Amino acid sequence: MMPDPLAGMPPRYLRTPEAARFLSLSGRTLEKHRTYGTGPRYRKLGGRVVYALEDLQEWVSTGAKQSTSDPGIGTVFPAKRIAGNTQVHGVVPRRRA
Repeated sequence: MMPDPLAGMPPRYLRTPEAARFLSLSGRTLEKHRTYGTGPRYRKLGGRVVYALEDLQEWVSTGAKQSTSDPGIGTVFPAKRIAGNTQVHGVVPRRRA
């Protein structure tokens, strides 16, 4: 087994367009995932949204399955509001006043 060449390096962060390409999604779809709380974890640095590679890979792994009958470990939801579910990925969306 080869050693990880990034071991000991600081985490790499991707902006929305780069993260979307990494996930084979459009930037708009990733923005919608952020809005509805169905996407990968992200960070705000000033006004910039960035994604850690580790968080993107973890989100994708949530939907990993072996077969069509495998329930897997979780569900990667579509980029839309989930009816009746106010809590997705452990985050309760803020309500506007």
